[in-house]
Amino acid sequence: MGIIAWIIIGIVAGWLAEQIMGRNHGLITNLIVGVIGALIGGFIAGALGISWGGWIGSTIVATIGAVILLFLLGLVKRRA
Repeated sequence: MGIIAWIIIGIVAGWLAEQIMGRNHGLITNLIVGVIGALIGGFIAGALGISWGGWIGSTIVATIGAVILLFLLGLVKRRA
């Protein structure tokens, strides 16, 4: 996938994770969370041997990773 696809999937995944976790961020934060979430989700999916392709599969994996990222950030934020 090209960089434009990564950006679109990142924004969508970040927004979906934001909705799931009950947070309120801006567009740029959603993009960052979505792209980092895609890396986390891709790593976990690869480690588990799961291979989802295409736009929908990539969005699902990125969203799962973004939810995990927001959850971990919430844990760190509570401790600080």
